[in-house]
Amino acid sequence: MSVAKPARRSRAWRLWLLLLVLLGFVAVVWQAAEVARDQALQTLHGEAENELRLSATGLEGYLSRHDYLPELLASREVVKRFLASPEQQDAMPVNLLLDHFRETANVSDIYLLDRFANTLAASNWHLPNTFIGQNYAFRSYYQDAIAGRQGRFHGLGVQSLERGYYFSAPVMLDDDDTPDGVMVVKVLLDAIENSWAEQSAELLVTDRDDIIFMASHPELRLTALSPLSKKEREALLATRRYADEPLSPSGIEILETRRDQSLLVSFSQGPLKGEEYLLLTRSLPEFGWDMHILKPQLPVRRAQWQAGLLAGGFYGVALFAGGFGWQRLRLRRERELFAERERQTLARARDELERNVERRTRDLVDSNRRLSAEIEERRRAEANLRQTRDELVQAAKLAVLGQLAAGINHELNQPLAAIRAYAENARTFLARNRLDTADANLEQVIELTARMAEISAQLKQFSRKSGDNLTAVSVPACFDYALRLYQTRLHSAGVEVVRHWPDQDVWVRADLVRLEQVMVNLIGNALQAMNDTPTPRLVLSIEPRGKEVRIGVADNGPGIAEEHLKRVFEPFFTTKSSGSGLGLGLSISSRIIDDLGGRLEACNQANGGALFTIVLPTSPDTVINSGHRDTEEPSPHA
Repeated sequence: MSVAKPARRSRAWRLWLLLLVLLGFVAVVWQAAEVARDQALQTLHGEAENELRLSATGLEGYLSRHDYLPELLASREVVKRFLASPEQQDAMPVNLLLDHFRETANVSDIYLLDRFANTLAASNWHLPNTFIGQNYAFRSYYQDAIAGRQGRFHGLGVQSLERGYYFSAPVMLDDDDTPDGVMVVKVLLDAIENSWAEQSAELLVTDRDDIIFMASHPELRLTALSPLSKKEREALLATRRYADEPLSPSGIEILETRRDQSLLVSFSQGPLKGEEYLLLTRSLPEFGWDMHILKPQLPVRRAQWQAGLLAGGFYGVALFAGGFGWQRLRLRRERELFAERERQTLARARDELERNVERRTRDLVDSNRRLSAEIEERRRAEANLRQTRDELVQAAKLAVLGQLAAGINHELNQPLAAIRAYAENARTFLARNRLDTADANLEQVIELTARMAEISAQLKQFSRKSGDNLTAVSVPACFDYALRLYQTRLHSAGVEVVRHWPDQDVWVRADLVRLEQVMVNLIGNALQAMNDTPTPRLVLSIEPRGKEVRIGVADNGPGIAEEHLKRVFEPFFTTKSSGSGLGLGLSISSRIIDDLGGRLEACNQANGGALFTIVLPTSPDTVINSGHRDTEEPSPHA
């Protein structure tokens, strides 16, 4: 009986100890998960706040950069002249003007309303759903502008049913501050929404009626943040802001309101159902909107699981350490004796190791010092090589400028002679008090001066130095620039220029200045090769091939000798007469194309003449269609 009682007490003590261990495990894991959750939510809040601020700033900048355009167009004299008597004038000049500004400013539509809100002219006059003839008196942007104020409005287009933001400004014909018309600019919102898709969060923009007007997820657009009452729905339908859209509820539900005013929400329906989010809101008072960001709480749950598992692991390690700690006490004496013997052995090994390490360290320091000196010498050599290459590139450009000097001199002499004649005539007309005639002569002088400035600007642009950043470069634009530099020489030599390239613009990833220099050099070489050709013909081609673009410059000159084909890109190799060149043009051009990630090739054509081909990677930010355009510029003597 006396033996059974201690046994029962021992079992009870072990049961209580086991229960205490389990309760401690649960408490440690729960507390660690809660601390991790708070920290993860704070981190998520900071990330969401930064992303929301940047996105809001981007949206404000994207829309605000167009608010000047209606007022600018309203001040145009052609617009005022047309609005004064639209029934007596042709609207086409105004339509073309509005379409030009639409394309330049990259907006959706621009249109002109009279004082009764009827559309008189529009940039989409040629489209089936044109605004011309429509009346927009119900729009608030018309009502604000006709009252003399700048107008702003967001909603669905009546004709296109596209979401847009509208800017309007009054058009004044007289100085009595009474508007005679309204100029309206419409900006689409798809571009800014597409940029949101790259973020790891959902972005929403709601108006004063809590309608989600913009959203990174397409299915949330034109839904209500909270369910609308019948009266609210009828009021929105009456404004025609959202046409006949159902404006169904988004299904958002608030789970928790935190101390920092952020919300933990979920969705009972829709594309975001089944996930919890951290919701932050930022006001956009300039537009009367609120911008919301929804950050998924997956990182929070992951942090909770990790913290709980880590805490449980530490707890288990602590228990395990306590369980066998007492066993280690029994072996302490033996381990101390064994440790003393090992300590002496290790001390001897450590001393020997330190000596070896010290000796090896000295060898490594000497090797490192020599290696550092070699690296520094190589850096200096590379810097000198880069500087020499840049100077050769600039020298080659200046050499081409020298070749162009005669043509540019002829281009400048003609305007100078005309300017002198117009100036002398203007003095004579001023002496005779014929002011209108004198003003016409002076206007001609101004136009000729602008022409001379354009010629000199081309030379200045060609002589500038390039940068190191590669961007999207238009290949046809580079060809046009090179042809402008050689315009006088092409006409004087009677060269026929043939273009073979797609209808749509073709873009490559390159440096604009360096690619222009290569094209100028290749065209200049082709013109020199055709000096003795009776009917010179210059063929320029652009051929997209997958991720590459092949750019060709061909002539019908004598071609390149077969023994010279392998050496044309060598420095200082030239077949020209002494004093006609250094033989650096093609070498520098080949090096430039290599630096741009492409290659330069040379060959002879089957029908005679040389062909130089530039192969460069396509710019990933542009699209090239498959249509081609073949044009020929006949010789000026044909």
